[in-house]
Amino acid sequence: MTGIVTEPVDGGESDADVAIVGGGLAGSLAAAVLARAGHRVVLVDKRAVYPDEFRVEKIGGHQLELFRKLGFLDALEDVACRYDQVLNIREGKVVDVSVGRAYGFAYADLVAMARRQIPDPSNLIVDEVTSIGSSGDVQHLELASGRRVTARLVVLATGMAGVLGYKLGIRRRVLAERHSVSFGFTIARKDGSPFDFEALTCYGERTADGIDYLSLFPVRAGMRANLFMFRDPTDPIMRELRRKPDATVLRLLPGLRSYLGDFRVTDRVQNWVMDLTVVEGHLQPGVVLIGDAFQTNCPAAGTGVARLLVDVDRLCTEYVPQWLMTAGMGLDKISQFYADRDKIAADQQSLKMARFRQALTSRNDIGWGVRRRLHFLRRSLAHRVDQMHPGWLGRVRGALRA
Repeated sequence: MTGIVTEPVDGGESDADVAIVGGGLAGSLAAAVLARAGHRVVLVDKRAVYPDEFRVEKIGGHQLELFRKLGFLDALEDVACRYDQVLNIREGKVVDVSVGRAYGFAYADLVAMARRQIPDPSNLIVDEVTSIGSSGDVQHLELASGRRVTARLVVLATGMAGVLGYKLGIRRRVLAERHSVSFGFTIARKDGSPFDFEALTCYGERTADGIDYLSLFPVRAGMRANLFMFRDPTDPIMRELRRKPDATVLRLLPGLRSYLGDFRVTDRVQNWVMDLTVVEGHLQPGVVLIGDAFQTNCPAAGTGVARLLVDVDRLCTEYVPQWLMTAGMGLDKISQFYADRDKIAADQQSLKMARFRQALTSRNDIGWGVRRRLHFLRRSLAHRVDQMHPGWLGRVRGALRA
């Protein structure tokens, strides 16, 4: 990417309609949507090239419809590996097969794709915001280099980093500390042959293990593995997964062995622990929070990207264009976004699914034990019926939605 401001500019000043702080996926997509609509946008991030971090690595279903709506689907296809079928197993047996387009990718590649959609690369300032002066009219940002940015609206897309929000009086409330643990690594067969599936999901076999599922899907580097667990991150099993992921995974999920054959891990094991949190004190003039900066998600629930895309869609295609048409950026405008029905529904669904996945995986009381068995039994029966009468299940679901 050329034209990026990377050198300190003491006393320099930029003027914009919208200043976006944080150039991960949420911030970069928001900048692209707004800039393509003709708004003056500044995206500030301390990294010219986003690092290889373990974050979201696959999308599918409704998420793809949101990508298409925002105009990013073609660009996504250029950096991702498409797959159309997922074999779902538990205890070595097929539960069902998921059919539908999905993509696997490296998160850094997805962020780079989003940044390339910004029409003018100079909209990205590689620097660090040290303070924000907010008001109901104009916002003032101070950067570490000495540069200053003036904007009508500031969008905080800083993920779970809350220093700037804290300075503004925004606090993060923990709903579930150390809610889940996620691992990411890439595998390949030792003999170099391909796996016998496009993608595979293996669900946990015992509640004591705290494993929700292991997801295997193609990326450019090979077959990517995402393991999602609800377990104490200080448990010794975490160290085993980092040191000997192949042997430890097979010990925890023995039903996988016949599907994977003799395999090896080809890159470093990455992992992170997620707290479920929401912010308080966020309703402030001139500043709005999106994505994880507003509320975190359970990675196992798979709702994080959908929430992020809803935030970007509603804020950047609905509210910001309206707000910029009239003077001021007071609470009356900012509150419209937080009260948006689609945003609220996405936020609530995310928390609901986080709690459901944890209970379905880990609760060992009779009620949840029965519910867990019924959950997989329903899926297995539906799969068998669909095998005997192809397309029947899809037609029934379509009739119910009609």
